[in-house]
Amino acid sequence: MSSVSDLPEALLGELIAAARKASERAHCPYSRFRVGAAVLTNDGRIVAGCNVENASYGLTICAERNAVFAAVHQGMTSLHAVAIFTPTGEPVTPCGACRQVLREFARDVPVVSECASGVRLHRTLGMLLPDSFGPESLA
Repeated sequence: MSSVSDLPEALLGELIAAARKASERAHCPYSRFRVGAAVLTNDGRIVAGCNVENASYGLTICAERNAVFAAVHQGMTSLHAVAIFTPTGEPVTPCGACRQVLREFARDVPVVSECASGVRLHRTLGMLLPDSFGPESLA
C-alpha cells in the first residue's frame, strides 16, 4: 500500500481505534502527552504501542517505536500502514527517530495521524522521510 486511499475504510478505522486505545495506556507523568500508535503488519495484524516516559528523559520511548518493536517481537517485519493518535487540536506526525525506525520495516507506507479534535493528516513515509537511508543502502 502506498497511500491511505489504498486502505479499506473499515481497516483504517480499526487502525486508528487501536492507536487511540493505546494512547490511554501511555506512561507520561512528565509531559502528560499521551500518544498511541498502531501498525498494520505484513500478515494483516494490527499491533499497537504507547509512549513510555522515564525520569531519565533520554530513555523515553515513543509510541511508534513501541508498536514497531512489539510487531517485530511477534515475528512481523514488514509494515503496510501506520496510525498515530494524539490528544491535541492538530495532528502530530512521528518524530525523526520514529520515522527512521519505521523506514527499517517499510519503504513508503501510509501514515495517518489523528488527533482528539478528529482532524486527520494523511502522509506517506516517503513524504515524511524523503531520500531515506534503509537496509538496501548497506547492500
